[in-house]
Amino acid sequence: MSDSPVIALAKDFISRPSVTPEDAGCQDVMIARLEQLGFTIETMVFEDTTNLWARRGTEAPLFVFAGHTDVVPAGNLNHWHTAPFEPTIIDGYLHGRGAADMKGSLACMIVAIERFLAEHPDHNGSIALLITSDEEGPFINGTTRVIDTLEARNEKIDMCIVGEPSSTHHVGDVVKNGRRGSITGDVIVKGVQGHVAYPHLADNPVHRAMPALAELAATTWDNGNDYFPPTSFQIANVAAGTGASNVIPGEFHVQFNFRFSTELTVEDIKRKVHSVLDAHGLDYDLQWTFSGHPFLTDKGTLLEAVVSAIEEVNHQAPELLTTGGTSDGRFIARTGAQVVELGPVNATIHKVNECVKVADLEKLTDMYQKVLEKAL
Repeated sequence: MSDSPVIALAKDFISRPSVTPEDAGCQDVMIARLEQLGFTIETMVFEDTTNLWARRGTEAPLFVFAGHTDVVPAGNLNHWHTAPFEPTIIDGYLHGRGAADMKGSLACMIVAIERFLAEHPDHNGSIALLITSDEEGPFINGTTRVIDTLEARNEKIDMCIVGEPSSTHHVGDVVKNGRRGSITGDVIVKGVQGHVAYPHLADNPVHRAMPALAELAATTWDNGNDYFPPTSFQIANVAAGTGASNVIPGEFHVQFNFRFSTELTVEDIKRKVHSVLDAHGLDYDLQWTFSGHPFLTDKGTLLEAVVSAIEEVNHQAPELLTTGGTSDGRFIARTGAQVVELGPVNATIHKVNECVKVADLEKLTDMYQKVLEKAL
């Protein structure tokens, strides 16, 4: 039996080894399909990253599907049941790197648009796709650069579905209607190196820093709200010492991350961390890396359309959550656009033997098409 249009397209994408920041021709495949539908194509190359902005129509509202063609490395090939870039269906599941994150979603987007335009060629508003090959990497030359370009020419996105794998048990059971913010701190606590037998001649920065770190870890940063869990502080990496057991280290390196809700600002976090470190009398250098503000779409045409479309396909309303990691949705939401994430089950993403249920991709295509019908 031949593959359906969405499965055939997903297989084509998976077969291309587009390990970040490579696109491996995936966007060319999309462009060929979109040009036939009357989309205007812009390829935006920033440094090592290839991005696609494809738009059909000039009127508002502008509805966008956003996603990425890059994937994470396959890992140990000996642990895969099948070759990661040779898409294979086994017991109703499509296997291959990117099947769930997120080449399956890309195929659903294209086919859903094709079906929608066949039935509604004179629809309201405009449709666009924002596709990058730099979501799994450093995310500095991808979606954020495209958004900067669009903002500079005042091209405003009204609604956006990001095709990240948002679902937990079956497609559409969870919709991410927001994400927490993320900021990382890298602190170097300074001491005086010396011999462990003569501690009075040294100053151990590990000992000095531990009470401050314990206080930060025990702090209740906020209580969250109806949409966000409480802010989380986590120590990710620590390093000190020369490797010798008889040397007191001269520096202590600590890296920590905050996943924060709309109850806090970046300035709140920085101010509190510095106050704790200062109160403990530490000599330190602290560098911050900001990844994104929290965002939330708690109402509006897009969310109503997504919930209604899922109810029609699944006969059950989705759960709305803001948990999990960051996504490129944070770059789009900062423009004021309504943003939600709707995609396949995320159980196997970034793992060996990544896979997605074939039936779920068919359902996701139906959901995307129905959202277009309801939003435009």
